Formats: sequence, structure tokens, C-alpha cells
Amino acid sequence: MSEVVGGYPGVGRVLVVVPTYNEADNVRVITDRLRRAVPEVEVLIADDNSPDGTGALADELADQDDHIHVLHRPGKQGLGAAYVAGFAWARDRGYDAVVEMDADGSHAPEELSRLLDAARVADVVIGSRWTSGGRVVNWPWHRLALSRGGNFYTRLALGMPVSDATGGYRVYRVPALERIDFTSVSAQGFAFQVELSWRAHQAGLRTVEVPITFAERERGTSKMSPTIIGEALWRITMWGVQDRQATVRRGLHGTATGQVRWP
Repeated sequence: MSEVVGGYPGVGRVLVVVPTYNEADNVRVITDRLRRAVPEVEVLIADDNSPDGTGALADELADQDDHIHVLHRPGKQGLGAAYVAGFAWARDRGYDAVVEMDADGSHAPEELSRLLDAARVADVVIGSRWTSGGRVVNWPWHRLALSRGGNFYTRLALGMPVSDATGGYRVYRVPALERIDFTSVSAQGFAFQVELSWRAHQAGLRTVEVPITFAERERGTSKMSPTIIGEALWRITMWGVQDRQATVRRGLHGTATGQVRWP
């Protein structure tokens, strides 16, 4: 398997962060697909002490391939916390870009090269289900309605020109992550993805959406829950309110102050 010296051409060293919790049925499949599809990248499996043995399987994979690494976390702390830990791991080891990818196969590794190609000229790349050319397969109508409705509400509340702010297949340039202070993000699930998109928008970073095909998982159990949905709606509403209040204050005082804080 040939490697490109210096990582992915035009992007540099790339680390794909794959958070796992009870993904024993999927972790070997997704890493195998990823290593075949884009052999230049490295992989970090961030496991939240899965009781089904995912962490031990990840260690086996790392022993067999020096492009695979494992970050063992003490327990289930949520998707957002796992990504923040993975981002910090990448920053501390000198990677140039970080990829978010689900372990369940819904994000096709075979599409990653198109996202990385876009990262040559962008700070943030979102693999988008809802931009022109994107699509979703094997989702029931209520999941489609939830995602489309959530993204419509996000654009309405935040005035952010992103079609898929809740999408979790992404590439971030590491300097961009540092500019948006990723270590202070506390949101989980949908809200985590929206908050990163919102911070990037507020910071004036260049975000590009690349159409992808999103497929429902074939093995394992979805981590979606009413709590995650409720958190996202609440946080998006509060960010929108704060942004409008800041806009009013700027108009009253004629200043550029009033940066939205991140609850």
C-alpha cells in the first residue's frame, strides 16, 4: 500500500477521528474501508470504555497497522466530548487536518477524498446531505423530516448559510479549530455540530459543503435520543436570541462588540 510523503496532497497530515461506544460489529469494517479508500490518512479510534469490547478490538487493529491509533476514554461522555479529545490529540501531535467520521458506516470512507480535496482551499468542509447532489438512503420519513426541519430551523434562527449544519462528516484544518476555541465546546450530538459550524461562521472561516450519500447504519444501535434532540433545539434557540441581542447592542452603541458566547 503506497503512502504519500507528508500526508494527503495539498492538505498535509490528516487524522480521522472515529468515536466509538459499543461498535464492536463495525469498528473493523469501517477502519478497513477507510484504510483502503484513503491510505494517506491516519485513524484515531476514540473509545468510551465500550462494554462490548470495542476498545480491545481497536487495540488489535492498532497493533496490526501503524496508521491506526486508539484513545481510551474512561466512560461514556458523549460524541462531542470524544471529538474534542480527538481534536486535541491531533493538535498536540502536529496534524494539519482532522476528520469527523461515524463508526457505523453511514459516512462512506470512499467519499473522503472529495472532502479532503475541498480542504485544500477551505478551513471547514462539511459532507452535506442537503446541498445539491447530496442524498440519504434507508431513512424512515420521520428521520428525514427531523433532519430537514432541524437544519431549516438552524438557518432561520442563526442566519447561517449552511445547508447541513447538523451533519457529522467533516474536515477541519487544525488552525481553524484553534481559532474557534474548540476545547470550550460542551454541546453534544446535533448541537455539537451546529456549534462548531456557528463558531466557524462567526469567525469568518471559509466553509465548503460537499455533497455526500448518507446511509443508515446496518449494524448496531443508533445513539439518537429525545435528550440529544432537545438539547440541540434549546441551544440553537439561545444562540439565535443572543445573536440578535448582540446585533441590537452594536446598533445602539455603534461598536463591533457583542460576540456571542457559547453556553
